[in-house]
Amino acid sequence: MSVRSIGSSVFWIVVLGSMLASGPISYGAEREGDSADRLADRILRATGTRGGLVVHLGSGDGKLTAALSAGRSYLVQGLDSDPANVERARRHVESLGRYGGVSVDLLEGKRLPLVDNLVNLLMAEDLGGVPMEEVMRVLCPEGVALISGTRGRGPGGRDQASEIEGERIEIGGTTWTKITKPRPAEIDEWTHYLHDASNNAVAHDEVVGPPRRMQWVGGPRYARHHDRMSSVSAVVSAGGRVFTIFDEGLPVSILSPPKWTLIARDAFNGVILWKRRIGTWFTHLWPLKSGPAQLPRRLVADGDRVYVTLGLDAPLVALDAATGETVRTFEGTQAAEEVILSDGLLFVLVNDAAGKDDYDGRIRFAKGYRAKFWDEAPRKLTAIDADSGRVLWSSERRVLPGTLAADPNRVVFHDGRGVVCLDRNSGEEAWRSDPVARSEEIQSFYVPILVLYDDVVLFSGGETAGKQTGSWYEEGEDTVTALAAQTGKVLWSAYHPPSGYRSPEDLLVAGGLVWTGETTSGRAVGVFTGRDPRTGEVKCEFPPDVDTYWFHHRCYRGKATDNYLLMSRTGTEFIDVRTQHWIPHHWFRGACLYGVMPANGLIYGPQHPCACYLESKLDGFNALAAANDEGPASSDQSAQAPRLQRGPAYQSLPTPDSLLPPTGPPTGTTRRGVGGRAPRSRRRWSPRGRPTWADGSPAR
Repeated sequence: MSVRSIGSSVFWIVVLGSMLASGPISYGAEREGDSADRLADRILRATGTRGGLVVHLGSGDGKLTAALSAGRSYLVQGLDSDPANVERARRHVESLGRYGGVSVDLLEGKRLPLVDNLVNLLMAEDLGGVPMEEVMRVLCPEGVALISGTRGRGPGGRDQASEIEGERIEIGGTTWTKITKPRPAEIDEWTHYLHDASNNAVAHDEVVGPPRRMQWVGGPRYARHHDRMSSVSAVVSAGGRVFTIFDEGLPVSILSPPKWTLIARDAFNGVILWKRRIGTWFTHLWPLKSGPAQLPRRLVADGDRVYVTLGLDAPLVALDAATGETVRTFEGTQAAEEVILSDGLLFVLVNDAAGKDDYDGRIRFAKGYRAKFWDEAPRKLTAIDADSGRVLWSSERRVLPGTLAADPNRVVFHDGRGVVCLDRNSGEEAWRSDPVARSEEIQSFYVPILVLYDDVVLFSGGETAGKQTGSWYEEGEDTVTALAAQTGKVLWSAYHPPSGYRSPEDLLVAGGLVWTGETTSGRAVGVFTGRDPRTGEVKCEFPPDVDTYWFHHRCYRGKATDNYLLMSRTGTEFIDVRTQHWIPHHWFRGACLYGVMPANGLIYGPQHPCACYLESKLDGFNALAAANDEGPASSDQSAQAPRLQRGPAYQSLPTPDSLLPPTGPPTGTTRRGVGGRAPRSRRRWSPRGRPTWADGSPAR
């Protein structure tokens, strides 16, 4: 079921009987005594709107429309069916200097000129014939419609507001109906770099599908440089918002200083809600287009909180997700390198050596792109209550970068030798596995992967060292190993094909199967294998059914939903695991290091500097949506506004003849003849022409 059909079935509930027995909730005195600014403030507070896209249906003189723009985090659109009102409102908005953040347009017909799931707040004193289904279509999940209880007239002149189940509130002497669109269970969030604390980069999102339409586009158009560090360090989403760590430095030269910033956007319309500057970060001159693969693990979002380090050696802080204000700084987390959040507990990997005399990051990363990233020194692993900031326990541990994971029962990681499981509440060691092989060279662009899935721990640690056998040298191979989460006993082990390109390891559990695939040059490029997570038995295996013709995977690891594997040899490939069908999109890709993010029923592609497919590829920060099977909201042709809108100057357009120059010798005053730009003359020319001059001398 689509998001819109859910909205239709939920909201068209006729209320039988009178209004709520307790009467409407009051948010102010009589409206006549209120200014537009005070009324707008009460509307925003009553609806809980804290930025995003606001639509005022029936904008009138534009005073309330303009007042609804309560700051830079708001984008306001006024709509009115009366051209005179539109003109009057535009003049008012322009007089306030708010044009751009506020705009007013003519509404023709019954269909709102907005895509599905876009608007945070839609208010209307008079629906003007627009059906309530149409209002609910354009509201984003958890968006609010505020309809006047006395003037919410719809088709046939009936009072739709009184027919809709919702909260009755009083604002400025007027009774309104407040209706909140629920968030569908079919869409998912993406709270960590790899979806959640389990490290399984798979969204449980039934709405995400092959992109067929644009939801929104954000700036800037490009990241900074293909051959230097990625401008995107992390992206997560929670509570209807998207959070990005991005370098806003000037793109004209990579030698200009960086401007690392944490940016919050609305997830459904891309409106920027707030920004926070980030202090010293990894150098933007880091070669080659990726950046240390551990960086995306410094940002986590959950509900109304964002957890992040606002600097390379900064402590972990909790920010208010709606405003960006600091709520708490967690003591003892200076130079936190990784953070995950599981059931209210933060597990933070802290590098206590950072900033001390015996620690120098320049030495550690002296080789840049091919630097040995893991120094194998112990880190402080700390468990913290996210709400109170209370430290539950702290322990010195060797933790292989990228392998820290947690679920409601345990904390698990690889310590360089084998997999270790701790009790999440006490930090005591529950079990330690036999040695599980991993690559000895953990370079800066690469980290292994450990995934927690139900009662299984899955680990893939990169290509192991080869072995010398007589005069022959046998190359090492990458493997995936499954262990029992209760005991650490090895359940099975299998070949793990090369994945990604200069990026972290791929390992995904989608649709109940463990998926691995050959996404780089190798034995069988493109063949994907699905195994039973507990036995390792191959349940499904298939090659591409289309030509994946690019020479290597894009420079980031793959992700997935329960229905699609999201790989990127050719742009972004949706691999349908049900039909075993590949759907490439060469024009859409993600950022180097990070990749794409499937969440909120959409797929997000942050900015990139890639020159591959430059002629056709999308630029900017893109949010794309799958096809809408239901089509327009109404089959009534009268509901569709005409595509061509004729302004007041249309009737005064000159005729083609009036654009011609006057009869007589051509003047040639402009390239197109005269100011009318007519490419012809009224002058009749003789077929037998007589020269007027030659070589600058008059003709005889």
